[in-house]
Amino acid sequence: MKNYSSLVIVVILMMILVTTTAAPSAAKCKKEKRLAINACISVLYGRPPSASCCKRARVSHIKCICPVITPKLAALINVNRFVKLIEGCGRRVPRHFKCGSLTIP
Repeated sequence: MKNYSSLVIVVILMMILVTTTAAPSAAKCKKEKRLAINACISVLYGRPPSASCCKRARVSHIKCICPVITPKLAALINVNRFVKLIEGCGRRVPRHFKCGSLTIP
């Protein structure tokens, strides 16, 4: 369960850092999700995000990631840890940001 929660955090890390409004294609979204997970896999093992993970977080499209955050996934996320990971990438987490079923306090 801990690894699953960490994977969810990695996925959300990707989506919250991007403010692009253009809608990417389904194929581009699939590729972005795959690249993000590969770049951030170390977070599953309790490590902070690497430079490549943070870079991927900055270029991924929010519209690709938010739809996968269901209420069940959102319930598994430690929001405080999530915010800390994002801030570790040098980004500010917007207050009251809503992504899928997750809302940042």
